[in-house]
Amino acid sequence: MANTQLQKYGLLSREQLVYLFDRFSVLISQPDVKRRIVEAVNDKQEPVAVTTAIQEEIFLEMGVDPSLGLACLGKVNMTYENDQDLLIRYYRFVANEEVACDEAELGPEEFAEKLHSQQKLQEQQLEMLKYMRKFHLDDQSAILEKLHHQMEDANFDSEASVLSSEQIQEIVRRRVSPLFRPRAMKNPM
Repeated sequence: MANTQLQKYGLLSREQLVYLFDRFSVLISQPDVKRRIVEAVNDKQEPVAVTTAIQEEIFLEMGVDPSLGLACLGKVNMTYENDQDLLIRYYRFVANEEVACDEAELGPEEFAEKLHSQQKLQEQQLEMLKYMRKFHLDDQSAILEKLHHQMEDANFDSEASVLSSEQIQEIVRRRVSPLFRPRAMKNPM
């Protein structure tokens, strides 16, 4: 395909993005593509360079200039902020890329270990959310606020994304019972 036929301006349509996300998902799961990423890592290259090259190849298939396509990917959040389905697909696309890179960098055993740890963390998060649902909405907001601060303090380390039932109970208890605040004493002079 000649470069003059490539889309060089504008934004990618929803349909173009869906095609990219779906096609990338198919390609990234194929053994020869996985091998290509591993070989890049073994050659001391960044795995994301290979996944980006794959995305560029898909853009060319679609008749889109790769530099335009990559630039449009950086604008998906803003351009399609009201399209929840597309944003979910976009985040899945980003996660697929991250998983492919991790798999290539870590090797089979470490990758399986990481997946197991993530699954365990997700199970803990789900249990925490189920437990939180037992509380009033105001309490849930306070719990989420505490969780947000905890994650910020831990520089968004995933391990900080869980509160124990005891921590949740303490947050709710503190909300219900006001802190002791002694009245200001009047100066007897």
